[in-house]
Amino acid sequence: MDRSLQALVAAISSFFIVSVILALLILICKSTKISPPQTQTRSLIRTRPSPNPPDLTTCDSAAFDPSLKRLDMAELAAATKNFSSDLIIGDGSFGYVYKATLSYGVTVAIKKLDPNAFQGFREFRAEMETLGKLRHQNIVKILGFCSSGVDRVLIYEFIERGSLDQWLYDEEEEENSVDSLSLSWETRKNIVNGIANGLAYLHGLDTPIIHRDIKASNVLLDADFEPHIADFGLARQVQEAHSHVSTQVAGTMGYMPPEYREGNTAATVMVDVYSFGILMIEIATQNRPNWPVRFEGKDMGLVEWASKMVAQNRETEMIYRKIPNKEVIQQDEVKEYFRIACMCTNEQTKIRPAMTQVVELLNQISSSTTNNN
Repeated sequence: MDRSLQALVAAISSFFIVSVILALLILICKSTKISPPQTQTRSLIRTRPSPNPPDLTTCDSAAFDPSLKRLDMAELAAATKNFSSDLIIGDGSFGYVYKATLSYGVTVAIKKLDPNAFQGFREFRAEMETLGKLRHQNIVKILGFCSSGVDRVLIYEFIERGSLDQWLYDEEEEENSVDSLSLSWETRKNIVNGIANGLAYLHGLDTPIIHRDIKASNVLLDADFEPHIADFGLARQVQEAHSHVSTQVAGTMGYMPPEYREGNTAATVMVDVYSFGILMIEIATQNRPNWPVRFEGKDMGLVEWASKMVAQNRETEMIYRKIPNKEVIQQDEVKEYFRIACMCTNEQTKIRPAMTQVVELLNQISSSTTNNN
């Protein structure tokens, strides 16, 4: 057979074979019904369990304060307009916080916890009953709790002026406030003293309690600018060894102690002491702990910057420039203030002072100021 004829036959055969294969593929595709992507998405959504609304018929609750005359999920749902986002006043650890006025006229803060915040109801109830017994002028009162199904709700006393973080960094608040309501140096010292007293109380209990998340947003200010430590979502009771073994790092970036970087996640009272020292520096300087500070052309952390400034006797330069009446601030008390803060933020836990000692040192600053005046 001629070579050209052979090539022609081979080409026709190849075309025929390819056509048959394509036809078979088309038939297979038509016989297999493939849902479009949107249909798949809808199907997946339909198979997900929808969030369960609060069970308003069954509720386990406990009130720790006589101001709560009625406490059930129906009451709390009505007071928060079914936990409307319009009433959110804060986003604490493990849940949102709502401002609500109960049917009998009491205004409270209600925190609806994430369902995964506690492993089980028994753990939740035991911890709430312990924290509900705390009574100190610098600790936010837990007035009660309500539990229904997977829903866990805490009821706190309502603190008028909101968080310390707002007063430090809310520029609109700062612009609208008059000098008498601004955070003067004296007011800031009083806030620091109150926080120290609250922590000393927690650490001094028969079974000490470690907060583990001391920061500006977890300190609330009342009408007289008295501080109240809030948000015990990470709090843990400590047994005789004064430590709680934990495999998880707890706290907020910028406030967490250096030992966490070394893998030591045990919760001890010295964790709170370190965070308190950071907060002292923050309150005086109005620098956020998780933001770098510029020093001699280099960016560094807040603690390192404060240590270098103290080493150069430049404490008064660290004070926030917009503090009212800055000119009357005494240099000696500023030096002592930052000395205490640097003690609390020492990298070695054994060198950090106990909160009772911190309270004594801060009281000495207050008394010396009074005597000088």
